[in-house]
Amino acid sequence: MLTLITGAVQDRSARGIAAAVSRLITAGRLTAGARLPTVREVAGKLGVSPTTVSEAWRNLIQAGAIQTRGRSGTFVAGPLPARERLRYTQLSGAGMHMPRDLSTGVPDPALLPDLSESLRRIGDGRWAGSYLDAPVLPALETVLRERWPYRPERLTVVDGAMDALDRIVAAVLRYGDHVLVENPAFPPLLDLLQAVGATVVGVPMDSRGIEPGALRDALRQYRATALFLQPRAHNPTGASMDAARAAELADVLLEAPHLLVVEDDHAGDIATAPPVSLGRYLADRTVHVASFSKSHGPDLRLAAVGGPAHVLDAVADRRLLGPGWSSRLLQGVLLDLLTDPSVAAQVSTAKEVYAARRAALLAALSERGVRATAGDGINMWVAVPDQQNAMVALAARGVAAAPGAPFCVTPLGEDHVRVTVGLVDDGYEDLADVLASAAFRTSRGSGRRDPGHPHGWR
Repeated sequence: MLTLITGAVQDRSARGIAAAVSRLITAGRLTAGARLPTVREVAGKLGVSPTTVSEAWRNLIQAGAIQTRGRSGTFVAGPLPARERLRYTQLSGAGMHMPRDLSTGVPDPALLPDLSESLRRIGDGRWAGSYLDAPVLPALETVLRERWPYRPERLTVVDGAMDALDRIVAAVLRYGDHVLVENPAFPPLLDLLQAVGATVVGVPMDSRGIEPGALRDALRQYRATALFLQPRAHNPTGASMDAARAAELADVLLEAPHLLVVEDDHAGDIATAPPVSLGRYLADRTVHVASFSKSHGPDLRLAAVGGPAHVLDAVADRRLLGPGWSSRLLQGVLLDLLTDPSVAAQVSTAKEVYAARRAALLAALSERGVRATAGDGINMWVAVPDQQNAMVALAARGVAAAPGAPFCVTPLGEDHVRVTVGLVDDGYEDLADVLASAAFRTSRGSGRRDPGHPHGWR
């Protein structure tokens, strides 16, 4: 086994050793229950320090790939049930039975536009169409193209942003492809990339999105197939990319002409930041997803996807083997909503209310010395000394937040929790007191603080 492991290692850093062992486990060459060589044996054979191998082992333990049994040694872990591997399950149900559930990441239903008039106007069935009609209502496509941040070669409508990402992933990624994402990132996207066997590389970000220097480093280290990012109202941090940052990133991406950019503009019209896209510079290899769930209603289940023909045609062709198109009745509702001035005013008001809520809670937290970011959208990213203790402290006060670890491709320098500030319409001072009590607890928790990082993640 020692020869098997050391023979698989090409990169002798802690990360490289962990990746090699995880690949052996994924391929079934290291089976569940197999006892691993000691740290000193592996270090001696590779010619590295025991500290390097120990760090690799710690990463694998965090990922749930191996486990220690005291003096008995270290062993390949058995497989987790499929559901337990998924990051989104770490978020769902977090606020069960809590008086104040701020874990959900959903919009305030009271701020969604009233659909009554739109439903009444399209209720006569004129939009029902037939099997032979175009997948997208022509009038809706015209409106969407007018709103698009660049001129897409193709445009279609699918059943929400995650459906769009799922179909794009299926069209462009293959097992083992390297994919770049923001770190932190949206947990369901990370689950989706894990499900197709992608090797995910987290790229650091700041208040303006992905850092150009970090992106350049990642491109030079890995031949990545795609870059997934959220151009504004980033979930969970609230960061938004401005035009200058978009130009910087586009310039960096000239070094990787083969790479596809996929943008998830999930917040849509409730985002304060203007729409910005790398498609303005890289139209031939940027796919932009525009969602209407948070701005106009989650049950519309609609998102528009625009980009180069070779991607969009593959998505549309594969879709013909399944649902074929998204409900034209719902497309009719969306068209009506997007062209109704009164609805536009309602959505604009919601955007202003969300901005006021973010500002109010941020100000209250700042007065208490709590570090948090919420530049845009409906979420707030709050720094805490220990995620587990913070979650327990909040729960004790009747408040549920989402743990930060499922959002992280690799651990950040500190722990966080995500708070859905868009649902907070009063009591900012009291809530700030509760969050401060969680943020300043210093004792370390004994519970598991992250859901583990899938094999091969960086």
